[in-house]
Amino acid sequence: MVRTALLAACCAAALGVTAYAADMPAAADQAALEKSFDANLNPKELDGWMKLMASEPNHVGSPHDKQNAEWVLQKFKEFGWDAHIETFQVLYPTPISETVELVGGKKPFKATMQERPIPGDTSSRSKEYALPGYLAYQGDGDVTAPMVYVNYGMQDDYKALERMGVSVKGKIVIARYGAGWRGLKPLLAQMHGAVGCIIYSDPANDGYATGASYPDGPARPPQGIQRGSVEDMTLYPGDPLTPGVGATADAKRLTREESKVILKIPALPISYADATVLLKAMTGRVVPGNWRGALPITYRVGPSDLKLHLAVKSDWSLKPIYDVVAKLPGSEYPDQWVMRGNHRDGWVYGASDPLSGQVAMLAEAKSMGEMVKAGWKPKRTIVYLSWDGEEPGLLGSTEWAEEHAAELKKKAIIYINSDNNSRGYFFAGGSHDLQHFVNQVADGITDPETHVSIAERHRAGTRAQALEPSAREEVKAMAKIDADPKKDFQLFALGSGSDYSTYIEHLGLPALDIGFGGEGDGGGGDYHSRYDTYEHHSRFDDPGFVYDTLLAKTAGHMVLTLANTELPVVQAGDFADTMALYLGEVKKLADHRREAAEIQAKDIADHVFQDTYDPTMTNGMPTALKPVPKFDFAPMDNAVKQLQKSAKAYDDAFAADAAKLSPEARAKLWAAIQPLDQTLAPENVGLPGGRGWYKNLVYAPGRWTGYGAKTLPGIREAIEDERFDDATKYIGATADALNAYSAQLDKATAVLKGG
Repeated sequence: MVRTALLAACCAAALGVTAYAADMPAAADQAALEKSFDANLNPKELDGWMKLMASEPNHVGSPHDKQNAEWVLQKFKEFGWDAHIETFQVLYPTPISETVELVGGKKPFKATMQERPIPGDTSSRSKEYALPGYLAYQGDGDVTAPMVYVNYGMQDDYKALERMGVSVKGKIVIARYGAGWRGLKPLLAQMHGAVGCIIYSDPANDGYATGASYPDGPARPPQGIQRGSVEDMTLYPGDPLTPGVGATADAKRLTREESKVILKIPALPISYADATVLLKAMTGRVVPGNWRGALPITYRVGPSDLKLHLAVKSDWSLKPIYDVVAKLPGSEYPDQWVMRGNHRDGWVYGASDPLSGQVAMLAEAKSMGEMVKAGWKPKRTIVYLSWDGEEPGLLGSTEWAEEHAAELKKKAIIYINSDNNSRGYFFAGGSHDLQHFVNQVADGITDPETHVSIAERHRAGTRAQALEPSAREEVKAMAKIDADPKKDFQLFALGSGSDYSTYIEHLGLPALDIGFGGEGDGGGGDYHSRYDTYEHHSRFDDPGFVYDTLLAKTAGHMVLTLANTELPVVQAGDFADTMALYLGEVKKLADHRREAAEIQAKDIADHVFQDTYDPTMTNGMPTALKPVPKFDFAPMDNAVKQLQKSAKAYDDAFAADAAKLSPEARAKLWAAIQPLDQTLAPENVGLPGGRGWYKNLVYAPGRWTGYGAKTLPGIREAIEDERFDDATKYIGATADALNAYSAQLDKATAVLKGG
């Protein structure tokens, strides 16, 4: 039957149509279903859709942002989906005026806050609506002060400045992009007493040091500016005035002054051409070697003799955002939702970020619509979501999830996210009990450049990364696992930075974030700039829209599998093994911190001092580390052991008995598995330090990493921040969450065994 169906699908593909026999059994014909889905994918359509959607600026509040929402709605309806727009009212600042200028020099200098248009490129259009260089949710202000260069502006950089005897109090800091999330740079500057912050993209990171500059190559040109948000999303994402609830018209709101995620000091991004002028004005000591970028100057710390005038004024009004929600109703399990999303708004034209993922999602929706018109019906409801307002702070996805939280906890079985996409290697992060499922899908899809599976190419890419001199230990550990063909390649843990955040970290829903990249993007040289255009994407990021179409194929196969499978795809052993790995890491962290504190205490007692660049030194004297107690990890040890036991029992029972289940037993199994991951996000706990919005005790963005994930965050960050009472508290709370997961898994095992 499968072979017959495959032949029928191939014949239909040759005719450019998709046909289904009315009695085609879906479970037996998954391969045929995928082949028919693939036959409807057309790279030329993705090309045309991006050219249209990226033709004008797409930031929140722009005319084209609303036009794109209405156009996407029309396309979903045209494809045969039940679709509508949901509107939210969010605080979204737009710039009125911005100034960066040197004061008191022989020659006047004022930074240019808009990129120069490139003839023949989309960037030459729409001067009226293109946002200038801007950082959303900075604090408006007008300040004049000397400058200090702070390297990447992260915690370790401020420790180094302290060792050098340089204070940023009352100064304007200049930081380069990289090494951590953008929003931490002005936040840390503010915390250290700075009155303003400038951020620039150094060519060492994404300019001429990485390749030819646009339009000759993909790298950032001298006048390129990286816009972005600096909302303190490590506390909570979404509308700053409505944490935890949807930003509907009648929602109860905080005042702007009450919101803890809006910064207090003015901040702006500038180009590296303009940053060169500012950095040349620096005096003081020459910076350490690892602080030097690729500009043809002597990098100095400062303070500068000249002062910088920094002024930002914004319109802080509520503005509408438009989420497009489209559904294909499930024929058998309409109250089980397979959710797939990608955002639509950009900082200017937003071709690669985010429209490369948006057009892939539209291709998936069109293909599924054609399949429905030809007679196919998904067993579960498929929900496609075109988000607005992601760039300023995951606004659209967060507000929709907060508004529909109760329904989502009852119905959603997964959220699959994508964002910007380009050619290269497959990447996937998310809930580790979905790891085997992702591997199965990736094993069945061929990479168009290497002609091996995208899984095999991914493994090769991980091994290559691990050989780089700067490779992190977690990359090396991942490469070691990925090198074993008998094991699934590892998913990376999700932190923040895209629309999956609310689903996995606030609601505790299973989530994946997938895409392709790593080739041809010049280190992200167009990222958040006016040059993220259709021309840049189609020339350098993904010529021919091959990998955008491959994203559609990959995500589409995941959605089709989950919409039609009779049985859950969870493999609990992968999750249990990962938790054992994470527990080992936090134990090692505690041991290393304890050893460092003990060695330092002995050195102080013996009057043995390290050199001035040792991280424990301040102005030649050691800063005492708090003694680290020996934590009682027994609750976590026991919880992980029980998890491994429960996971093995479930996986074994599933392999032996799942295929024999009656329809009634399958329904009971789904009822046990659907809330499984929600056990990791208990409603009454949340993370400490004003981060209670983040409920998941396994995955969270780090307070001082931003986008980067912290696993077992309640324990790990408490040890790192020397909050040792919190560490003990969250050892217990996290163990409770893992035990709840095990108990829920045991219920599923009982169903499999006929209980």
